[in-house]
Amino acid sequence: MTPTRNTAPRRRGRIRWLIIGLAFLAICINYIDRANLSVALPYLNTELHLDPALSGLVLGAFFWTYSLFQLPLGWLVDKVGSRAMFAVAVVWWSVFTAATVVARGIGTLFGIRLLLGIGEAGAFPASARVVEEWFPKRERGIASGIYDSGARGGTMLAVPVVTALIAWLGWKGSFIATASLGIVWAAVWLYVYRSPHAQRWVSEGELRYIEEGGARTGRQQAGPETEAGPRIRWRDLFRSRTVWGMAIGFGCQSYVIYFFITWFPSYLVDERHFNLLELGIFGTIPGLVAFLGNFLGGWASDALIRRGHSVTFARKACIVGGMLGSTLIGFADLTPSAVLALVLLSVSFGCVTFATSSIVALPVDIAPETSQSLAGSIQGFQNGIANLAGIASPAVIGWLYGVTGSFSWGLLSAAFVAIAGCLVYLFLVGRIEPLGKAKTLATQPKGIPADHE
Repeated sequence: MTPTRNTAPRRRGRIRWLIIGLAFLAICINYIDRANLSVALPYLNTELHLDPALSGLVLGAFFWTYSLFQLPLGWLVDKVGSRAMFAVAVVWWSVFTAATVVARGIGTLFGIRLLLGIGEAGAFPASARVVEEWFPKRERGIASGIYDSGARGGTMLAVPVVTALIAWLGWKGSFIATASLGIVWAAVWLYVYRSPHAQRWVSEGELRYIEEGGARTGRQQAGPETEAGPRIRWRDLFRSRTVWGMAIGFGCQSYVIYFFITWFPSYLVDERHFNLLELGIFGTIPGLVAFLGNFLGGWASDALIRRGHSVTFARKACIVGGMLGSTLIGFADLTPSAVLALVLLSVSFGCVTFATSSIVALPVDIAPETSQSLAGSIQGFQNGIANLAGIASPAVIGWLYGVTGSFSWGLLSAAFVAIAGCLVYLFLVGRIEPLGKAKTLATQPKGIPADHE
């Protein structure tokens, strides 16, 4: 029997999974480093004497530069490559994680956190570029889900790991230790990572498999502009309806997910009256469900593609389905049962991360088929806009909580924003295909199209 075009070679290696595993570890370290201060703050305050208002300002400081530098760091990833820029980003944020120990007041601590955010802005654009280089289209969903799940893994590990380090080494020692993780990671990354055609461990079968599947391995040369589509410049991203739709839709996702990152523990304690032990045990359940949701969402999206559905249908179906499921957050405070509320919140968190795996795969899916990659820039633009909504989410939910004395309206606001996100992905985001193809910078079909393009 003659193999079809989509039939994968029987013998192929797994180096690409090692590569994406390293990206997962980098995102884990990223989230541990950014959360380190929140765990250590009570101990650090005994020396710096920060009041609650100043503490809140310092905790959110890195978001300012993190959002602002997403696009320029994404541009640098595209220009320089993921090998060098990923290592530079991790070393940068590790240095300023360690520099926390020299803070002597609000000014230096605030400045250090701003500098921390600059380095952390490079992690997701670099990871997107890794997926573009190493993974065929049929595996980009699960690969994106793997590195994105590092955010959930790092968040879950931050409290127990940093608490143990503080108990063992003191709060200063905890910052040195977590910073050292990043330095070690960067050394391993520089030793292991090469573009696929230059990677000494990759087999010819694996290289052929990922190249035939559409990966940008560095060995292929883009065709003439008449074949690859019109040349897409960096500034053209700002004119693309699909790119703006992706950024706004990701902002809706961020509004929901940042409740779990910021207000969720307070909800369990203040609204559901969990004690510290119950919070420590049951409060981890939504995070575990969300961790699994990342993998399941990526797998489901790729499975739809393998079964012959278009990339547009596969990505949008998983994003919209996941975002719709996340609206269960709005019902959590309407039930008198704390157990049922926890179940609803867990399912909601799992659904929103189910959608996220396809969301973070989109920049690679729509990167133009030209000699210069723009995947990092698109990911940076998407993340930069989305994090503005992430900053707004805890503020709005907190304001509603303060005004009403209940989390009900805040949770309902998250459900409404999730529905808005579904509409954005259905009607504002067009066909999921490389920019410049079929005039994707101009008028694009709306909604989920037929399975075959």
